[in-house]
Amino acid sequence: MGAYEQIFPQDKISKRERVELTLSCESVDRAALHEQLSYNPRVISEYTGKHFDGYTYGIAEIGVVVQNTLDMSFPIRDPLGTGETTDEDGFVYRLDNWTRWRAGRPFSDTAGAASWLEKVIGRKETALREFSPDHAADNYRRDFNAIQMHIGETVLCGFSKTDFDFVFDSMGLELYSYFSADHPDFIERFMELSTELEIRRVAAVADRKLSPVILIPEDFATKQGPIFSPGFLERFHFPYVKRLTRAWHDHGYKVLYHSDGNYKKSIPPLIECGVDGFYCLEPNCCMDVVELKTTWPQIVWAGGVDGVDLMERGSPGQVREEVRRHIRETDALANGGMFVATSSEISPTIPPENFRAMVDAAGEFRNSQF
Repeated sequence: MGAYEQIFPQDKISKRERVELTLSCESVDRAALHEQLSYNPRVISEYTGKHFDGYTYGIAEIGVVVQNTLDMSFPIRDPLGTGETTDEDGFVYRLDNWTRWRAGRPFSDTAGAASWLEKVIGRKETALREFSPDHAADNYRRDFNAIQMHIGETVLCGFSKTDFDFVFDSMGLELYSYFSADHPDFIERFMELSTELEIRRVAAVADRKLSPVILIPEDFATKQGPIFSPGFLERFHFPYVKRLTRAWHDHGYKVLYHSDGNYKKSIPPLIECGVDGFYCLEPNCCMDVVELKTTWPQIVWAGGVDGVDLMERGSPGQVREEVRRHIRETDALANGGMFVATSSEISPTIPPENFRAMVDAAGEFRNSQF
């Protein structure tokens, strides 16, 4: 067996092998670790041994931490900086180093929203006509490899979207509710174009040698449940998820799906869409990883460690015990199918000792069959 990166001296297989086995719901030497690590200066300092005055680090330092703590990672990014920006359509955004939020829209009624969406649809149509597979592949590999060189053998899990949440997030939920009732044809046209464009991109860029997994992130739930009715999702969301999932499956990828909030009612139809697993399981929204893994044992679950009350405000001992519970009660070593990860990301308010406790706890349990 050749040399490979080890997070713990006892690791028996490579990161890629561990991720592959986890995604296939097969036994592993230990539970796999996954996270988003770009935006916590204290954690970056802890693992690099460097002091940073706020967000003065970059992708190289983030990569060091990822390489030494994770089996799988989302794309890492430089801190966002601060200030205000305005995009080509007139949307105003405010930046605060690790977050970006919309501070202004260029319209305030359905007529203005329709005019904006017409422009967006026009750009999608142009992009489809002018799509170049070679150009898409070159850009994808350049960006992918630029990140991979910093994170070593850690598996990189990228993103792929139908952009279902783009329109209602851009309009705001109240305005979107009126707009979608008055102009369902606009929504349908956008979804068709957006999904077709992404499927073409998949055909151009998918390369399982680079990564075996992709995430479809489409927020559509609150703490109480899905924002939209089952009928609305059946028309405007699930068919497009199914098509996009099939496109990635055609290239041998496993597909994870993400939404914040309590989307438990939508898990069965999403499984019918073909997704292999789910990421972002918020315990405070009734999304307990042990319950979910017990109910759907052949599905992959990731992100069940509470990222707010526990990781931000709990003790290292409490974090360790919760990770131990996840590994024991999902039987993760024997069955795979469970990544140790927070329900959000390693936000700036999470103490480094709690992140270390989460990582170290994953290394405590070992499968004697390896």
